Amino acid sequence: MNARTLSAGLVGVGLISLALGCEKGTPASTLLASRPAGLSPNFSASASNHHMRWDIVSINFATGTASAGGIASARANDGSKITLTGSGTFRSNSGNPQDATGGGTWQTFDASGGSTGSGSYTVTGRVSFTVAPGTFPLPHDNIGNSADAGSGLLVVRVAYSDGSEGTLLVSCHFVGTPDAVFEGVTASKGFVDYWNREEPPAPPGNANRTAFHMVD
Repeated sequence: MNARTLSAGLVGVGLISLALGCEKGTPASTLLASRPAGLSPNFSASASNHHMRWDIVSINFATGTASAGGIASARANDGSKITLTGSGTFRSNSGNPQDATGGGTWQTFDASGGSTGSGSYTVTGRVSFTVAPGTFPLPHDNIGNSADAGSGLLVVRVAYSDGSEGTLLVSCHFVGTPDAVFEGVTASKGFVDYWNREEPPAPPGNANRTAFHMVD
């Protein structure tokens, strides 16, 4: 989840600026200044076989709330685009059973913006997951406990409803996450690699943000 300078009028608080991930952005606001960078208190998923959840998230900028149900997009070499929704679960430790689940919807577009297909996709397996440092930056979390939220990089295999297969890469950048970690998703579908992720737009734009939660 990343928003470069989230300017939101929080209820009962007034206008403040929230920095989600700060990828090429400004420092975290004074609301979050007391929260140390690094792994969230309970989020050390690479150390044992935790049950994890991933989400493409939606942000309510008026209340500073993260929820499931967002969208994210990435572009291929010719400028064509895929837009995804989705969430799912997986096991964090590659040495243990990887009961990956989940999925969402997909829609593809040509370089001029015309729709070229749509449908659903299903996660068929986990490829890898690595935790990254980072602290959940919002005051409200409708997905889970914010202390159990964290950054990282997940790769899963997916099957699309039109019979094609591919991979989905979910990357999450919180406050304190190294700038080498991007925020958003990339995907492959058949022989097309949508490698160039779209960056999160400035508020009130609400897209291209992600989050991981430990759910056990």
